[in-house]
Amino acid sequence: MTKSAASPESAKAAKPVITKPAITQAMIDAYDEYTHLTLDRRRFMEQLTRLAGSGAAAATIAPLLAANAAQAAIVSEDDPRVTGEDITFPGSSGEMKGYLVKPAGQSGKLGTVIVVHENRGLNPHIRDVARRVALEGFVALAPDFLSPLGGTPVDEDKARDLFTKLDPAQTAANAVATLAFLKGYQDGNGKVGAVGFCWGGGTVNMLAVNAPDLAAGVAYYGMQPKAEDVPKIKAALLLHYAGLDTRINAGIDAFKKELGAAHVEYTVYVYEGANHAFNNDTSAARYDKQAADLAWGRTVTFLREKLA
Repeated sequence: MTKSAASPESAKAAKPVITKPAITQAMIDAYDEYTHLTLDRRRFMEQLTRLAGSGAAAATIAPLLAANAAQAAIVSEDDPRVTGEDITFPGSSGEMKGYLVKPAGQSGKLGTVIVVHENRGLNPHIRDVARRVALEGFVALAPDFLSPLGGTPVDEDKARDLFTKLDPAQTAANAVATLAFLKGYQDGNGKVGAVGFCWGGGTVNMLAVNAPDLAAGVAYYGMQPKAEDVPKIKAALLLHYAGLDTRINAGIDAFKKELGAAHVEYTVYVYEGANHAFNNDTSAARYDKQAADLAWGRTVTFLREKLA
């Protein structure tokens, strides 16, 4: 008996189709709890396994929820339009590390911007964001707020653990010292703004409380300061929030009330359907290009207005 060969069409039809795993809001919420609140890695993976239906599926989904350090930068390190260097500068009680970026062939003095990292420290993504800021015509400095503990480690989990060991008062003082450094920077015009993401967004709010000479603060999904500290704010604020970020958004209404009572100039945008960390393009599950692009355009316009 002879067997007929399968036709190319039937062979093609038999080829397995590889589909991207479905990522639910519950999975994203579990990851947020793991990275910001109470879950440890083991409990997070147990919860993700229950939500995904199997350990294999959970193992596939976990990297999509996390940031991917190998993701290509939007502005590469060797982009000829900017010049960047690792520097050290005086902190409140010791040396701070940072990444300083300027437009190539800078002409005249420019507004300066502190770029504050998430709770992963000064990683490749935040360096990329600093280059994006410089490309818009500013001097950008991304300080490493883990400097008092030796600086940001390569391992993301180790970096996140270090944030629990930071002294909040020292962090605030180092933020103020960073502002002072930029205020006197030779290529700056003396006006300093700050933009921060997640932990960095909260740090921008904290800097606004502690530095009356901060000209402008942009906080992406950042924790709000204590009500009694809001009247200390003199900077104009631009506040970006993700519509699905219930943890951070719980403080919006009270913050707006206190800002209004203190006559602080502020604008709030809530991006419906977006998740916490929607600006981070290295996180496949949470990045929202539409929200990120809209927020970025608003951020650049705001900084240009306030730091000119």
